[in-house]
Amino acid sequence: MDTTESIESVLRQFEPVSLAQMESVRLMNRIDTKYVVPLSQLPAILQAAQPDYYVQEIDGKRIAAYNTMYYDTAALDMYICHHDRRLVRQKIRVRQYVDSSLTFLEIKRKNNKGRTKKKRIVVPGFDISADTPSVLKHKSRPDETVTVETFVHAKSRYEWSTITPHLRTLFRRITLVNKAKTERLTIDMDLFWDNPVSGLQMTLPSLVVVELKRDGNVPSLMTGIMLSQRLHPLKISKYCIGTALTTPGIKKNRFKAKIRKIEKILNI
Repeated sequence: MDTTESIESVLRQFEPVSLAQMESVRLMNRIDTKYVVPLSQLPAILQAAQPDYYVQEIDGKRIAAYNTMYYDTAALDMYICHHDRRLVRQKIRVRQYVDSSLTFLEIKRKNNKGRTKKKRIVVPGFDISADTPSVLKHKSRPDETVTVETFVHAKSRYEWSTITPHLRTLFRRITLVNKAKTERLTIDMDLFWDNPVSGLQMTLPSLVVVELKRDGNVPSLMTGIMLSQRLHPLKISKYCIGTALTTPGIKKNRFKAKIRKIEKILNI
């Protein structure tokens, strides 16, 4: 049995949780802890988590496909803010949940306390590969409309007219939630980056990015599971690593050590 088959076999042992049931653990204001995990270790992590976690299931599928386009300024200001360790920073992206046919415009903001807040709106019919704004109905005021431009203006420091698509990221995701429903765990694998500006692509098939999302520092069984696997937290941004790997000449001194550490963990 290969690693992919082992992962699917273990996932079948989990009790499922629906997308609707997941609404109670959205954790839009949270503290994130990330890990870089070799794909070969994922079955053991899942097996250890199985008694205490549910797995999200949509239309019978327990691994979901994601298609995300990150936006940035011509000078890559959002990337540079992260590179330069600015405590207060933002990311703007359009994310398509392929299996559920939902697309959201999302603005992630990190404050100087290390907490991440996310605001998002549905963008039906948005062409993720283009630069076409969508007109949306405001949920609480159906007589009004909100556009992508007005949402970005209201919720971020950037204007829609000043940002363009800079990095497309494809991956498959497993989502776990603990049975107390106090935390959510996303497990991203099969990562593929496509840079529409440079035309370069990159994939790291043995890389798994695990993110533990909690509303504050509540106790987590997953931290113990990771420690038992000799895995320690590593701050990583899929957008920044993908940008560093696919943008020739970009400033990336502070990411070089992190990329080397990822290569060491993955033995590549």
